[in-house]
Amino acid sequence: MLQKTYENIDSIGRAILTIKAQGVHNKELAEVIYPNGQKAFAQVIALNGDQVTLQLFGGGFGVSTDCKIRFLGKPIQVGFSDDMLGRVYSGNGQPIDGGPELLSDRVRVAGPSINPVKRLIPKDMIRTGVPMIDVFNTLVRSQKIPIFAKAGEPYNRLLANIATQTDADVIIIGGVGLKYDEYHYFRQRIEEAGSKNKTIMFIHTHRDSIVEGLMVPDLALAVAEQFALQGKNVFVLLSDMTQWSDYLRQVANAQDQIPANQGYPGDLYSQLASRYEKAADIEGAGSLTILGVTTMDDVTHPVPDNTGYITEGQFFMKDGYLELFGSLSRLKQQVNDRTRPDHRSIMNAMARLLSEAEERVKAQKFGSVKDDYSLRLLAYRQTFQRELMDPFRYLELEDALDLCWDILAQHFKKEEVGLSSTMMEEYWPKKGEYKVLKVLADE
Repeated sequence: MLQKTYENIDSIGRAILTIKAQGVHNKELAEVIYPNGQKAFAQVIALNGDQVTLQLFGGGFGVSTDCKIRFLGKPIQVGFSDDMLGRVYSGNGQPIDGGPELLSDRVRVAGPSINPVKRLIPKDMIRTGVPMIDVFNTLVRSQKIPIFAKAGEPYNRLLANIATQTDADVIIIGGVGLKYDEYHYFRQRIEEAGSKNKTIMFIHTHRDSIVEGLMVPDLALAVAEQFALQGKNVFVLLSDMTQWSDYLRQVANAQDQIPANQGYPGDLYSQLASRYEKAADIEGAGSLTILGVTTMDDVTHPVPDNTGYITEGQFFMKDGYLELFGSLSRLKQQVNDRTRPDHRSIMNAMARLLSEAEERVKAQKFGSVKDDYSLRLLAYRQTFQRELMDPFRYLELEDALDLCWDILAQHFKKEEVGLSSTMMEEYWPKKGEYKVLKVLADE
């Protein structure tokens, strides 16, 4: 179908332009035709009568009022095929790994979420190889959960490790505003680990157009949905959703929208939710799980504040470690009673003893910690941090649970940990009991 071409652009901003046109639909794709014949793409983001506002994928640089606009009568689409596995794409869906462009099946980007009646109750664990996740805040298929971290924390390194250690069928990484060395680390880590053949990357660097950055989560999730509908368990890793929200704010401000909290658009919650709600365990098919990074100074910032209402818990990263207190997987109870019989019990016992140890840390400042039990709690805290809180130490769940028992036996007597005699008989390390009693005798 021949599409009408419009001229006489009304205004041009950093990443948007406005023009008068008729018969145009929201989210429709358009071509920007330069006087020299070159073409670029744009997307309709707002309609006000015959006034049409478009986002420019390449930014406003080089666009002039004598450019022409041709509306294509279709939404943004991305190619989809098993051939995408192992490939790297930009924020506009074009390959940046030197491989051919994908011209086969095309799927709509930013379409509606999976019908709720087709969603199953989350019931299966996703293994990440990270003890602080697998043991204490187990991740569940179809869960949506963020990592809250200050800028500068090694969250991208953690995402890269999870991408190579998870048991998901397909990994899709969406990078927004990445530095080049971060992008290079993702590629290198995945290739070295041999995970390339099940990984797809959509990468936007800080030098690329902000509109391409805005497209990254939508491209990643559109492709992820198609793999999930094929019956695969798909894990989408997004970084950084705060940067993505900042791009959203820039575009909203360029449109002269009335700003809300800290200048973010009033529909920030809806914008975030429309992406996170793509997570689903689909009846008769596969699943889509989302782990996104949200950088922040504190949780009252609009992005983590809104994210917390949408997602099913959060992981807190501080000083390079995943924190136990402050992190929460609201779905872990769905699975950690079926992983291994001792999982839930050992998880609760370790957390309770760590909480006691934190109280001793506060008391120690006043010099009131001198008894044997308190000193062993403080030693336990150090061992816990060293052996379990390092997010870059790989351990299978069963090995991590065994390590938990070893740590308890190293610092406590059986009657001090609050676990059943039946559980003790099966899992308490025999050599560990002798070691602890010997240490106490020496003291």
